Amino acid sequence: MKNKSFLQHIKEQLGNGEFSGDEFGGADGSTGQGLPKLSESNFMFATGIECSYPQTVDGRRDEMLETGHYEHWEKDFQLIADLGLKVVRYGLPYHLVNPARGKYDWSFADKAMNRMKELGLIPILDLLHFGVPDWVGDFQNPEMPILFAEYVAAVAKRYPWVRCYTPVNEIFVTAKFSGREGVWNERLKSDRAFVTALKHCAAASILACHAIVRERSDAIIVQNESTEYIHELRGGIKSEGLLDNQLRFIALDLIYAKQPDAQVLLFMMDNGLTREEFEWFMRGEPPGYQIMGSDYYGRNEKIRLRDGTCMEASDVLGWYLITHEYWRRYHKPVMHTETNTFDAKENPVWLWKQWTNIIRMRGDGVPVLGFTWYSLVDQIDWDIGLSHKKGTVNECGLYDLDRKPRPVAAAYRMLLEEFGQIKIVPHGEMFDVTDSPAMLKVDI
Repeated sequence: MKNKSFLQHIKEQLGNGEFSGDEFGGADGSTGQGLPKLSESNFMFATGIECSYPQTVDGRRDEMLETGHYEHWEKDFQLIADLGLKVVRYGLPYHLVNPARGKYDWSFADKAMNRMKELGLIPILDLLHFGVPDWVGDFQNPEMPILFAEYVAAVAKRYPWVRCYTPVNEIFVTAKFSGREGVWNERLKSDRAFVTALKHCAAASILACHAIVRERSDAIIVQNESTEYIHELRGGIKSEGLLDNQLRFIALDLIYAKQPDAQVLLFMMDNGLTREEFEWFMRGEPPGYQIMGSDYYGRNEKIRLRDGTCMEASDVLGWYLITHEYWRRYHKPVMHTETNTFDAKENPVWLWKQWTNIIRMRGDGVPVLGFTWYSLVDQIDWDIGLSHKKGTVNECGLYDLDRKPRPVAAAYRMLLEEFGQIKIVPHGEMFDVTDSPAMLKVDI
């Protein structure tokens, strides 16, 4: 007997690898393949309905109107469900639902929300997406945070089954386009207007979190921001470039009570942030399970030359490296909340590149909980930041405006079939309160 190896004994007595118990997560454990399940422990694969509604020089831009969602909303939700997705970033039209203080029109919102519920879709409700109702004014209004919180409270009370929210979409971009670049809403071009819009939007997000958790104490809050970076290709230290790359953090700094860098704090205080306001933000982060949403488009990265010229620098660092910097700063669970390109032929490759970034990030131990292709259908005039009504179709959707699939829809379906049942956290099934067997073995 001693001249036999241990492996020979195993094969003779137990078989050639087909061991009893493998069916519960041994050699025959799950690969994580298959379409997503309707489970809070499933990785959140998502898309979104583009819902921007800023005021511009040409009047209000309502992307849900311009892309046909108000007309095709039933078809849009069915496309999401048919593709195999369970999660959708969805923006209720604040300017339509809340036409005056204390008055609400739920006619469209109720239909849309009820249909999502019937289809088993999980909404991440997007409550303020680049604009406010006319009666609120704009982001320079110091009463805006209170007025918005009243609206949020009404939404949370109306739909108590909703758990996931984005209170204010991309605060940094909202403030920059409205107060510093003169494109949206108040259309101002000053550092003071920029800081004012920033602090009002950050305060609005914080108050919104409080309003939501009063109705849903286990609320999940996805604070999505545009992850940006400027590569300075100029000799010597340029304070402008250093400040720009620090300012991109300020919205999340204020929300998460993270002490800003000294140069940023001085800039904010020079432009209207009072000590009392700063101390209010630094009291502590808002309630709810907080997720850091990371929106990355290749056009978020830029190269700035000596003469001040800026050009797009897609994927020089990419989502992985830029988002990793944000994660090291805040140590919050991460969700890739927006991405696309304006080239329909390029989008399938871009989708897989973003997914590769996510796999690498999760492999580093960073808790990446979800991924979003944004948006479901093509968009209008986002190549010029909605600054004017030109009617240019940006071919970035999973479907075109006739609701016909683009190549990226097939790529996303393939991704879902291959990875759709991975856990929101690798091996997280051990924390589920369930009597299901320990089947999942993937590390993705």
